[in-house]
Amino acid sequence: MAKRALILVEGHRTIGHLYVKEARRLGLYPITLSADPTQYAYLEAEGTEVIPVATDNVQALLHECSLLRSTHEIAGITGFSGLDESIYVTVSELCRHFRLPGPDPASIDRCNDKFNQRQLLKKAGIPMPAYRLAMDAKEVEYAAAEIGLPVVLKPAEGSGSSGVRLCRDVAELAAHTSYLLGGEHTWRSTPRILVEEFARGTFFSANLMGSEVVAIGASEFGPPPNFVFHETVFPAPMTDEEFNRVVDLSLRCLEGLGLGWGPTNVEFRWTKQGPVVIEVNPRLAGGASPRLVQLSCGTDLIREHIKVVIGQEWDLRSRHSCTAIVRHLVPVSDGTLDWIRGGARAASIQGVADVKFHVKPNARIIRRGDYTDTLGHVIAASPNLALTQEILQRAVDEVTWSITPFRTDVE
Repeated sequence: MAKRALILVEGHRTIGHLYVKEARRLGLYPITLSADPTQYAYLEAEGTEVIPVATDNVQALLHECSLLRSTHEIAGITGFSGLDESIYVTVSELCRHFRLPGPDPASIDRCNDKFNQRQLLKKAGIPMPAYRLAMDAKEVEYAAAEIGLPVVLKPAEGSGSSGVRLCRDVAELAAHTSYLLGGEHTWRSTPRILVEEFARGTFFSANLMGSEVVAIGASEFGPPPNFVFHETVFPAPMTDEEFNRVVDLSLRCLEGLGLGWGPTNVEFRWTKQGPVVIEVNPRLAGGASPRLVQLSCGTDLIREHIKVVIGQEWDLRSRHSCTAIVRHLVPVSDGTLDWIRGGARAASIQGVADVKFHVKPNARIIRRGDYTDTLGHVIAASPNLALTQEILQRAVDEVTWSITPFRTDVE
């Protein structure tokens, strides 16, 4: 009998292994297609079948999937973006070609272009920060002058906060514009910069499956000018009014962008004028978010996403009510990691749900101001917020590391 395969296009350093595990629990045989499988350590650790292929080449992927169909029953296809959101368009095209459940490629493509997304949300009457599109340094300067400093500069395409910076004055604006356009930032298409008003207020993120809001979290970032997550809590401490307005806006975003199949993550800032939409991502949030949702309400978004992908009925019912918090372990300097310790002690504390290190000794630590900056994370969960905060801090205090700065002398 042919194996029922779940095709995973590329991998993901924080949630990829969870997809592999859940696929197997559902009786599926996971197969990963990747341009560089070595970047995902869990593939070898999990003994997952891997096929090297250029994942930016739709025809190459179609060829590999067609070959697999001769020996396997392909139950579904999904994938991960890394820093290239276009992978979701590719996945949706593969699903359509093989007549498998999947999102609309055109809707995903429109959403991945952040400027186009803003235009569609504006047309739908969604409150957002002021924004402009700039193609060169002079246009960035004009846009920032029109909006007023501080502003956020970000690539019009991309994810994981790559290339995203808060520019508080003219000097920071010029420096980051030079970084984005001077060859240091990797562009996958023509450079296009989104210049946005900096919306001040609590950061909320709504996690949806289909057209249902499953959970809402609140996050804090590390020090500016970067937007590197420091801590996230589920469920978000918020009033009923705040909850209802975020839910309403999330559903209006889906309608305005033509989304509503599978997972979506909508990011907000709660300003003095109320909630404004920062970004809509037509995918499951990465990092610790799926685990936090599961710990806080019992809904396993990864399991339910796989069910959607293979055409099974999902179950988004809440099974319990707890508070779950993640603290990201972020270094304050670059260099070589000498050691990182205390994971076992932290994990042994009652109420600690997960301690994970993303790096090993002798790794080069180079902070880029995006999701790759973290050394790992600690997650705690308990019946209430205060207790979870206490447990988390005790666990984080157990974790220590040493980084030797890079030598700067010339020999």
